[in-house]
Amino acid sequence: MSECACPSLCWHRQQQLIMELTPLRYVLAIAQARHMTRAAQRLGVTQPTLSAMLKKLESEVGADLFHRTPRGVELTEAGEAFVMHATSAVRAADMASQAVRELIGLEQGSIRVGGGATAMGEMLPGIIGRVRREHPGLRFSVREAGSATVANSVLSGDLDLGIVTLPIGVPGGDDLMVVTEVEDELRLITPRDHHLYGQRYFSWPDLAGEPVVGFEEGSAVRSVIDAAAGAVGIELDVVVELRSIQSIQRMVNSGVGVGFVSRFALDAGDGLQCVTGPLTRRLAVVRRRDRVPNHAAAAFERAIQERFGARRVQSA
Repeated sequence: MSECACPSLCWHRQQQLIMELTPLRYVLAIAQARHMTRAAQRLGVTQPTLSAMLKKLESEVGADLFHRTPRGVELTEAGEAFVMHATSAVRAADMASQAVRELIGLEQGSIRVGGGATAMGEMLPGIIGRVRREHPGLRFSVREAGSATVANSVLSGDLDLGIVTLPIGVPGGDDLMVVTEVEDELRLITPRDHHLYGQRYFSWPDLAGEPVVGFEEGSAVRSVIDAAAGAVGIELDVVVELRSIQSIQRMVNSGVGVGFVSRFALDAGDGLQCVTGPLTRRLAVVRRRDRVPNHAAAAFERAIQERFGARRVQSA
């Protein structure tokens, strides 16, 4: 990051800036309260300490900033001019401090993300590698689970971001915001000695009576496959159920049966497409609607968009 080579140095500079602005903040508090004692109480300092600070500041600027009255204090003409500029200075300093905090969050922050087999095995390794190269201080906590579990973990706050299959079918799903959407295609893979091996397309009747190595029953990706087959009257004979794409591929290569995996797990051109059209599903990066992503999470989302050509959307 060109803005700051050392986050800890940025932090120390921020603290120094806060200290230098303390007299300005004190004057603004006095101007708002119009009373020294009440201002001291709001600031959490003693009234003598506040009075001493004001006296020192007035000596430095060469003018009284307040009229002392029996009921409290009122700004002098010089005080009004001082407060106008002090307000701008404090506002600018607050914005600068926020920028430093965001930078530190990006350089030293963490991201908790969850997803299913495709996300964990095929999408996230490259994305995390890229983000870590750009921001080596970031730490990732990664959890593999089905879409429903991931969505619930994001809702509960256990995860910052989740990669799930749409639609989101969990209670409270409306509280999740879809911020990035990726289209995935599921393709058929076969053993080398299978009569479909080397073909470009399959039809659902080709799979009638064929042993199938499938994803776990109840998983979002399994539901997509079963629904597509069922729509044309085919009931798949699933002989082995697995969560891992790599495990499905090994089972298929060992001749156990045919299987479906994400295009992200295959080399370009590999796998059989359905002759009636691609078997697709929508994957989405989701977060809670009421939470603004920190810079680390935003960098992660951008990396997904750039890597997979994802599109940004506004809501689920």
